[in-house]
Amino acid sequence: MTGRSAFIWDDRLRAYDFGPGHPMAPVRQQLTYRLIRDFHLLNAPGVDLVEPVEAADVADVLRVHSPDFVDAVKLASVDLWNADPHRGLGTEDVPAFPGMHDASLHVAGGTLAAAAAVASGSHLHAVNISGGLHHAARDMASGFCVYNDIAVAIAWLLDQGFSRIAYIDVDVHHGDGVQNIFWSDPRVLTVSIHETGRTLFPGTGFPDEVGGRGAEGTAVNVALPPGTADDKWLRAFEAIVPEVVAAFEPEIIVSQHGCDSHADDPLAHFALSIDGQRRSYERIHELAHEHAGGRWISVGGGGYEWVDVVPRAWTHLAAIAFGTPIPAETAIPVAFSEFVQQTMGRPAPGRMTDGRTVSLDPWNGRTDPSDIYDRAINATKRSVFAHLGIPDDLHGM
Repeated sequence: MTGRSAFIWDDRLRAYDFGPGHPMAPVRQQLTYRLIRDFHLLNAPGVDLVEPVEAADVADVLRVHSPDFVDAVKLASVDLWNADPHRGLGTEDVPAFPGMHDASLHVAGGTLAAAAAVASGSHLHAVNISGGLHHAARDMASGFCVYNDIAVAIAWLLDQGFSRIAYIDVDVHHGDGVQNIFWSDPRVLTVSIHETGRTLFPGTGFPDEVGGRGAEGTAVNVALPPGTADDKWLRAFEAIVPEVVAAFEPEIIVSQHGCDSHADDPLAHFALSIDGQRRSYERIHELAHEHAGGRWISVGGGGYEWVDVVPRAWTHLAAIAFGTPIPAETAIPVAFSEFVQQTMGRPAPGRMTDGRTVSLDPWNGRTDPSDIYDRAINATKRSVFAHLGIPDDLHGM
């Protein structure tokens, strides 16, 4: 890897907090930041810690959200009883809390800082583990997400002159908010690989969702069945993502790394391991260098097993972005284990691996029509490949 890497952090990001008992707890990021520090990753050559983070301006948010929605968020932040459920506020998923508007602006500001670091050329890679609020729509909050920091950053990049941005979403949930905001914009490719909407929120992300008029083929959805594990997930990734990214020829890659695809996540039904997730991060890193001059902005997202999964997954992500990947068998630092025991009252995982052997074979174009996973792959190929000018390689085994 050449070029510097930026890591975005600010203790004020902890203010994005829906309260006790909510899955989207800031402890996820705090434990990750602690593990990153205990591995001394921020001391690596070429790594810069970017802090403090300035909140996004309302004008930045208005690039992708409606004025009425922003006004509703402001009101709910100071008058919780007037939170508007028709705009997704004051619900079980997105309960209103004091200062919600400012806290959400700070999350968006973190991802904007990551985008600015890469857009300026000062850094090749930038990581904001506190970002990734991919469900927020133009007019409403959804799925634990108030302002869509990813869309805010992509819209800002477009205004800076970037004209081909690829967004890759590996969260177990469909990246509906980002897709829909750029539905008719041919400058943005949105790729989401997720559990089918037939069994999981938000109930969208089917292969026939391909983009609006004039942007057909720029929305790419790989919908996989519950129970999908490393080998099938990685096969689907390799069958679709490299080809559509290569065809689109992006200038920059933005990726969302929700780690709720893990087998231990309590809110979804995939069965990936830390090892499989780590391999996907490596692969996206490779795609950035192959097709986008190395320019890569990565953010966090979902992930609700706070201790065993999120810190390890996102520490691997940061280490890969920094050019200092952590070998899978590496032991968890003693300082982190002691901290987890003291603060969480439970043991930390012992190593940076789940002990899985993960293989990612080059895609050979051959599929088995009787295989449910290959049928999902073929459905996506049939829907979008022709729009992107990719030759049809569909044939059975």
